[in-house]
Amino acid sequence: MGKVGFISLLIAALAAMLGERVFNLRKRTLATRELVQKHLPNCVELKNLDYGAEDITILGDGLAFISTGLRYPGMPPSDATGKIFSLDLKDSRMKPAELRMPRNFDLESFNPHGISLYTDPTDDAVYLFVVNHPQHKSQVELFKYVEDSNSLLHLKTINHELLYSVNDIVAVGPDSFYATNDRYYPHEILKGFVEPLLAQPWTNVVYYSPEEVKVVSEGYYMANGINISPDKRHIYVVDLFDHNVHVLERKEDNSVTSVKTVAVGSLCDNVEVDADTGDLWLGCHPNAWKAVMSDPKDPPGSEVIRIQNIHSDQPTVTQVYEDNGQVLIGSSVAAPYGGKLLIGTVYHKALCCDLE
Repeated sequence: MGKVGFISLLIAALAAMLGERVFNLRKRTLATRELVQKHLPNCVELKNLDYGAEDITILGDGLAFISTGLRYPGMPPSDATGKIFSLDLKDSRMKPAELRMPRNFDLESFNPHGISLYTDPTDDAVYLFVVNHPQHKSQVELFKYVEDSNSLLHLKTINHELLYSVNDIVAVGPDSFYATNDRYYPHEILKGFVEPLLAQPWTNVVYYSPEEVKVVSEGYYMANGINISPDKRHIYVVDLFDHNVHVLERKEDNSVTSVKTVAVGSLCDNVEVDADTGDLWLGCHPNAWKAVMSDPKDPPGSEVIRIQNIHSDQPTVTQVYEDNGQVLIGSSVAAPYGGKLLIGTVYHKALCCDLE
């Protein structure tokens, strides 16, 4: 075979491989799924959240914390400034208030992603953990919430080589947590383009404490949302690209073992856990190919999925909400409280709906 023939053969092989990878990506992103409207009653748009509500978590007294202004690979470009809001769900006005940030904190580069709350049982102090991506880096900011002034006191920034592409986090102590790495490659081009095409189970879950940092679970296509059961015995990890939720059992040394997986049939993002029932609530991307394409005339839709009795032999997986993108674009989280449901998005807006 001559040089020209070899090059032609190589180009054909590469084209075939690329075509197969694109086909696989379309399959994983549910590109052919047609979306319908399945709305909840009395949905109202939350004010002040013009640049999304990527993650939402709620204290037992009904005070919600919301991260907004995320800038991340694959998202539409934005000049949004990262902020944290609070929302008192017992206040009928339903108006999120921006939390005051400390003066010594770099607000210009603040790029908040997943968040988690921890209430110290010894003194009821509330700690807010925030995944932050300043200058495309990956780190965790630890704050203490000051109720009187509705402000955050920055305690420290956590960096570690194992926390290289953190997506979400669940706090298990005043300075310890489990976190998901949603990518394998650190470089932005490889992370945003090449890795989704390869679609390999290379991502993981990391446990962090000041005394120990370790990978505790791996083999995820895109480890995303993470949370903990009300009794603190199990960790839930969402594998967005594999359309399922992993149930992991915690051990005394903070390692975990796999218990089961539950299929959800969608590309689910963050997961919140109802403290009373143990139900899992997931904000999902029902056709994520549309997010890849970013066509304003054909926007990504939204979906909320609820999992009941996840530890039973037959968990109940229910679609609670679906929208084709005309109302809500790119849902990333769903958080219930007191008969209401907050639905946040990666970069669009947020809704508060009645569940009944």
